[in-house]
Amino acid sequence: MKDFAGAKWGYVTRRINDRDATVPGGSVREPQLGDLVVATVAHLGELDHLEDVHGRRVRLYLGDIVVGAYGNRYATDFYEGYLPTGPSVHLLTAGGLVGTVASAHTRRLPPTELKVIGTLNDRSGMPLSLEHYARTPSPHTAPEWGTLVVLGSSMNAGKTTTASAMVSGWTRAGLAAGAGKVTGSGSGKDRWTYIDAGASTVAEFLDFGMSSTFGYPVERLRTTMIAIRDALVDDGADAVVLEIADGLLQSETRALAECLPGFAHGVVLAAANALDAVAGVTILQGLGVPVRMVSGLVTASPLASQEAHAATGLPVLSPPQLANGAAVDLVRAPVRQTVATAGPFADAAVRG
Repeated sequence: MKDFAGAKWGYVTRRINDRDATVPGGSVREPQLGDLVVATVAHLGELDHLEDVHGRRVRLYLGDIVVGAYGNRYATDFYEGYLPTGPSVHLLTAGGLVGTVASAHTRRLPPTELKVIGTLNDRSGMPLSLEHYARTPSPHTAPEWGTLVVLGSSMNAGKTTTASAMVSGWTRAGLAAGAGKVTGSGSGKDRWTYIDAGASTVAEFLDFGMSSTFGYPVERLRTTMIAIRDALVDDGADAVVLEIADGLLQSETRALAECLPGFAHGVVLAAANALDAVAGVTILQGLGVPVRMVSGLVTASPLASQEAHAATGLPVLSPPQLANGAAVDLVRAPVRQTVATAGPFADAAVRG
């Protein structure tokens, strides 16, 4: 085993500020969601690099020590993975999410295999979890200019591109834009995209003790969504955009969508094509969700955009249009939200 001082730390460990206060544990215990884990690279596969806490792609070699966190993954275009229950342990994301692959998209190579050394412990020998580094929740406060939520018809429908374009548009208009990733798997690419677009503050599920969100109870995800919004406002955001991962047919995404009435000022649907736009809008409207417009990959085709507009009756705007001013129209007037008195957010009082 190589020296632990040369370990490669995945993005999921970014909230660990004092690495010198941690040591690799010598024992292996039953994995729990969010547990920090130390492992060596036993065989290189699809993921031959690690995304570090600064977003750099770090090349992996056989025998490298990796510090990551246990979790599940739901990615229709990549891996389906779960907490390890046997000897097979894999790298589920480049960000350092560790689990066992159950299925993979046909274009993916076999996963990179890991050999677990043990837990990551503090100096007293106590195993550490991301829960130990979770941010303290902020007071329940709605942003003055509103909360917009981006949902997608599926993976790769353009959710992050759409959310980032909204951030860019708000920033150009002089607003302090806050961006949050509510669900997903441990990886920093979306965070860096928000920052590059000009977000004044960014928060994600990792800030609240989760390496990924697949497999957590919906109530935990709901309270985390509120906590992310509150953190962004506490950090100075005038307007907030929250991205919920995966597509509307993913059970947790749909369950969170049901919570949006009374919480979100509006929803933007990122759709891959016109038919996806129709199906997505139909599902959301059936849940009472206020869909404001359609964006995403469908806007790459003027004809598909026309089809989506004709079928849904909603504006269909591209990310460049959002960045060039259309995003401001979504929050044109300050929104003074009041304390919710009914529905899933009755307990999430907000100050307007």
